[in-house]
Amino acid sequence: MTTTTAHPTAPVRLSGELDPELSRWLWLVKMFLAIPHFVVLAFLGLAFLLTTVVAGLAILFTGRYPRPLFDFNVGVLRWNWRVGFYVYAAMGTDRYPPFTLARTDYPADFDVDYPERLSRSLVLIKWALAAPHLVIVALVMANILYYPWTAGSGQGAGLQPAGGYSVLNLLAVVAGIFLLVTAQYPRVLFDLLMGINRWIYRVLAYVALLRDEYPPFRLDPGAQTSEEASTQKRMNPLAFP
Repeated sequence: MTTTTAHPTAPVRLSGELDPELSRWLWLVKMFLAIPHFVVLAFLGLAFLLTTVVAGLAILFTGRYPRPLFDFNVGVLRWNWRVGFYVYAAMGTDRYPPFTLARTDYPADFDVDYPERLSRSLVLIKWALAAPHLVIVALVMANILYYPWTAGSGQGAGLQPAGGYSVLNLLAVVAGIFLLVTAQYPRVLFDLLMGINRWIYRVLAYVALLRDEYPPFRLDPGAQTSEEASTQKRMNPLAFP
């Protein structure tokens, strides 16, 4: 009798497939093309905060994350990641993101395994436990380069930054410059961006109470997580060098 062993995969999974034929110039206008998504995500973000609080109370009293709230919150993060992959967080595809919370055949995806039970006591301290991760995420996501300057009014009179770039945004812009000049997206840069985003979304899933597993301190660069790649290698070793 032959038996098979199931190889566990990460409970939080973020993936993205780099388009081999990206436009040289389209990335210059993607921020404008994605405005409808930004508007929708602004409202979804508010709903996400509310449903996370409600889910936290449910976990505190029952040890379970209400499945409809879980699916909604994972869907919001999935939508956010698809838009990020399209424009500001990776620019890995020219395919316009769909307006849906559900999984699709889009080249970027995010998913979280539903936990049957969650720790009731961890609900109260996850933000504190995640502090080291949150510091790292803040350093990556905080604006470090501002543009352009506008005149403020009232108490804030004077020149004020209209916006800014974070480390993540700057890396994506560097990728865009490579595209513009060479028509090529450096694979090493894409892998780095994927690793950074994977780290960010694992932390988001943890502080949003979606899972109890503490996020690992690693990038997991590339289109797949290290667990997924390792599983595929065991299943088909001839396909890997």
